[in-house]
Amino acid sequence: IQPGSPGQPSRPIDVREATALPPTPFTDADVHFMQGMIGHHAQALDMVTLLKTRTMRGDMKLLGQRIELSQADEIQLMQHWLQARGQPLPSGHMHALMPGMLTADQMDRLAHAAGVEFDRLFLEGMIRHHDGALAMVKELFDTPGAGQDPEIFTFASDVDADQRAEIARMGAMLAELQQ
Repeated sequence: IQPGSPGQPSRPIDVREATALPPTPFTDADVHFMQGMIGHHAQALDMVTLLKTRTMRGDMKLLGQRIELSQADEIQLMQHWLQARGQPLPSGHMHALMPGMLTADQMDRLAHAAGVEFDRLFLEGMIRHHDGALAMVKELFDTPGAGQDPEIFTFASDVDADQRAEIARMGAMLAELQQ
């Protein structure tokens, strides 16, 4: 039974109605963040694909596996979030201006490098790439009203924590290369 407004009668409701939570509103900034992050993650997956054949280091391959697994799963999460809210998935060119993205020339240089030179370019590029993701999270949380949806808040917070940890790990790997 749901009590009525003052002076109004109560009314019976079913279990679904009684337990339904009102949807958390989302903003244009939330949608832009999710759409942009899909393209951002897609480039990281492209970089990891190169890693599989261009490095001989086991620690680099393990790093690539972690990035591949986490970011592929996160792309699915972001696509589902957008679809569940009736928002369009990004087109192929939408991610070109996202912070930290490697240019076509930088990706080409990475694709043609091998060995230690590849490892250095990969680590420098992925650190830059991750820094861009941190900038995207900051922009989301700095936008009034954005990031309030529980799913997007949790996702963006996880991206921030994971990317910071990977930047530290990659920084140590890069320092080791330069010795």
